[in-house]
Amino acid sequence: MVSSTGNTPAVAVIMGGPSVEREVSLSTGQECAAALRDAGYEVIEVVADRDLAMRLAELSPDVVFNALHGRWGEDGCVQGLLEWLGLPYTHSGVLASALAMDKQKTKQAYRDAGLPVVDSVLVPREAVMAGHVMDPPYVVKPNNEGSSVGVYLVREAGDGPPRLSADMPATVMVEQFVAGRELTTSVLGDARHGDRALGVTDIVTQGWYDYDAKYTPGGSRHVLPAQVPDEIAAACEDYALRAHATLGCRGLSRTDFRWDEARGLAGLYLLETNTQPGMTPTSLSPEQAIAAGISFAELCDWLVRDASCNR
Repeated sequence: MVSSTGNTPAVAVIMGGPSVEREVSLSTGQECAAALRDAGYEVIEVVADRDLAMRLAELSPDVVFNALHGRWGEDGCVQGLLEWLGLPYTHSGVLASALAMDKQKTKQAYRDAGLPVVDSVLVPREAVMAGHVMDPPYVVKPNNEGSSVGVYLVREAGDGPPRLSADMPATVMVEQFVAGRELTTSVLGDARHGDRALGVTDIVTQGWYDYDAKYTPGGSRHVLPAQVPDEIAAACEDYALRAHATLGCRGLSRTDFRWDEARGLAGLYLLETNTQPGMTPTSLSPEQAIAAGISFAELCDWLVRDASCNR
């Protein structure tokens, strides 16, 4: 059992896991564990494996800090496990996590809430490779992975259909491509304390904002606050708050946008909401928190204090 010291909760930081985002999760977890130790918590780092339930039952921590990314850690699976074990945990609960991880269902929730999205369809991977299932430009990606894993961009009809890698799922999403800028806004809060948008970042890359651009040094540059018209910044914050509430998110979330500046507000579209944003000091959400006056250690501490079951 992890022993707490005085009134300070003992925190198990779970990281790693079996998803394709394992390495990113390990980085997130190590950074958050260090910040929580600096904040005075008793912390144990738990690299998630198939024995996670047994290990957590043995440790019986006061709080679980969820630093997992991708499937199993971000899609409601580990959240359900933590509910079963009765362990308070950070970030979103079972339903919001499962819903946000499914891009097509997320889009339908956005539409029902009156939020702008681009057209997309779910089709067999073989159909995508056999011919264009949508007029180019379009994007092909998994319906339930994060970090821009397995993303293909088809710019023109003459490019031909993409040759998808063997590890792409049997069914994929084909989505209309929006030219322009990649913007993102984080939201911190819950129904009890009130939700707060933390600003807008413009993500600048030389090419497509894929996995390598996100995690390779120099692959992208973050402009914070984004140099956009006040109307666009306000819309990003409003849409992110509404997306957070619509999906039922808790703790911290981050909503990503594409903006075609030639079309003004009509060119701003929601792409997806991330319920487990990257959590290193240079990740997008912590950067926005720092700009809003919340240090990395304070952000991690806030998430622990916000932890609960029945999220």
